[in-house]
Amino acid sequence: MIRSILIANRGEIACRIVRSCQRLGIRTVAVYSQADAGAKHVQVADTAVLIGPPPATDSYLNQNAILDAARQTGVDAIHPGYGFLAENAAFARTCAEAGFIFIGPNAEAIELMGNKRAAKVLVAQVGVPVLPGYGGADQSDGRFQSEAQKIGTPLLVKAAAGGGGKGMRLVTELAALPDALSAARREALAAFGSDELLLERALLQPRHVEIQVFGDQHGHLIHLGERDCSIQRRHQKVVEESPSPALTPELRAKMGQTAVAAARAVEYDNAGTVEFLLDENGDFYFLEMNTRLQVEHPVTELITGLDLVAWQIAVAAGEPLPLAQADVTLSGHAIEARLYAENPANDFLPVTGPVLLWQAPAGEGVRVDDGIQSGDEVSVHYDPMLAKIIAHGPDRQTAVQRLERALATAVLLGFTHNLPYLQAIVQQPDFVAGNYSTLFLAEKLADWQPPATAVTLGLIGAALAQFHGWPQHPQNSGYWRNNPNGPLRSQFLVHDEIKTVLLDPVRFQRDQFDITIDGEPFVVACAPQVGPAWALVVNGRSHHLLIVPHKDAFWVQTEQGALCVTALPRLPRKTAVSATAGSLRAPMPGSVLAVLVQAGQTVAEGEPLLKLEAMKMEHTIRAPAAGQVAEIFYAPGDAVPADAQLLRLDFSN
Repeated sequence: MIRSILIANRGEIACRIVRSCQRLGIRTVAVYSQADAGAKHVQVADTAVLIGPPPATDSYLNQNAILDAARQTGVDAIHPGYGFLAENAAFARTCAEAGFIFIGPNAEAIELMGNKRAAKVLVAQVGVPVLPGYGGADQSDGRFQSEAQKIGTPLLVKAAAGGGGKGMRLVTELAALPDALSAARREALAAFGSDELLLERALLQPRHVEIQVFGDQHGHLIHLGERDCSIQRRHQKVVEESPSPALTPELRAKMGQTAVAAARAVEYDNAGTVEFLLDENGDFYFLEMNTRLQVEHPVTELITGLDLVAWQIAVAAGEPLPLAQADVTLSGHAIEARLYAENPANDFLPVTGPVLLWQAPAGEGVRVDDGIQSGDEVSVHYDPMLAKIIAHGPDRQTAVQRLERALATAVLLGFTHNLPYLQAIVQQPDFVAGNYSTLFLAEKLADWQPPATAVTLGLIGAALAQFHGWPQHPQNSGYWRNNPNGPLRSQFLVHDEIKTVLLDPVRFQRDQFDITIDGEPFVVACAPQVGPAWALVVNGRSHHLLIVPHKDAFWVQTEQGALCVTALPRLPRKTAVSATAGSLRAPMPGSVLAVLVQAGQTVAEGEPLLKLEAMKMEHTIRAPAAGQVAEIFYAPGDAVPADAQLLRLDFSN
């Protein structure tokens, strides 16, 4: 019997595992880095152990520190969660050798399925369909070039040792292959510790459908239906659902049987996922097997009524599966949306900042798996996924409606995130109809921007909040006037645009205002506020806002999502002209992966200059115009703060 478990992970993952353990009466031990000392997963566990400084390599990936924590606390088992060490065969073996039960599959299965090239060869031998590709021992650019010519374009360059879109590049022209190989190697090495790559023929409009499999140590293997993960960007999943709108009962059974055959080929036990690409003709091809619980497992739990973490624990303890294949029933429909700390309107760049206010949505059929709380700080050190919002209903239409409502009522203030983008996804007619492929986001929401109504309401809310606090505001102290009052003129910065707001209280009408935004008039009535909650009537329509001031900004939650409105000084003082004209700055905090140019080098517009890594993603800094590299301020491996000047260019005329 497993009485105590150390959870070798963080955030929503660790919190999710704690919940099942609490229900089962199992003591939990959390581990944390110095950056996570006040994190939610530390607070909800029975006890917690500090394992190192913020970088994951020094903490959550530090096997010795994790095993020391397990010995210190006397646990029976270690659950790796998903991510970090979850698919590390050496860690699974080390846990067993140290006398701890590893809550996951056997190390041999992890090893066999952990390398995509070897996995494809293995599953093909048992009749699982695979796409044509190359993953041989010769990893030279020349060999990849010759193999790419045989396979033809489009093709994918993929990291052999990992997944999640990291170390992956789509190549549509052979001339782009060398750059794709270089970038994929660098990203794969940073993410998985291996720069081994493979090539694979790309399907341009497939669906990404995965099968949840489960095995025990007695040779029993079953599947628990499928999840459709086609709503993704850059091979990172964003929205997942079960069952897939594209599958018939016959195709579901066929894919399930094929997934079980693939798992049986490695004598698989515990939770795992076999992923396929499904084309428009109903043909499917093996993509990879993830030898762990998946981020999107809640949708399977909701339609099966099962606790997959509890199953993992029972199977790891040697118990048989509680159900046979014939006993598995699927009920209703479930959809999950991933909440990321990123800016969808700015190339999905990761974002950091304080969690000023987090209010998870609730309601019939709504589940939230989160790892954040008000007062937290989102740092550059870890993956930008913060929470998952899941909705379940008796049918797909109900699940979509419940998810849409849940996304609209979730509140997260303090930094830019993708909540309004998720709302846009679930409101798309093709999504509502279940008609989409992996290209859905690129085709339907490529030019997405935050709703204009959110900007208008945010400006009105910020102007009112500033008006109510204006006499005491430090920026405004010491000023006086002897002429009659006119409209209060304020300027705010929203999405890099300066907006002018005129606010004029209506005489003899308490809490009523005439407000003009860039010349457009609004009549506003403002009810007494309660904390951050504001009730407004704008041009005869009621709105409920949440407004939280922070430094020089107001974070405003509207019906269309959160907005940051920065107040500009009313009487700005003259400042010296910036000496950094022509510079390029870091769009977010991170570290330098590679410097691609040298001082004195002439560069063309759009030419890559430097590679940054933040939150496990790679970003390329490019020349905004033709010019000459005058100075380079950082070297590979250097940490850089947000807005740091990276290089200086002298631009040509």
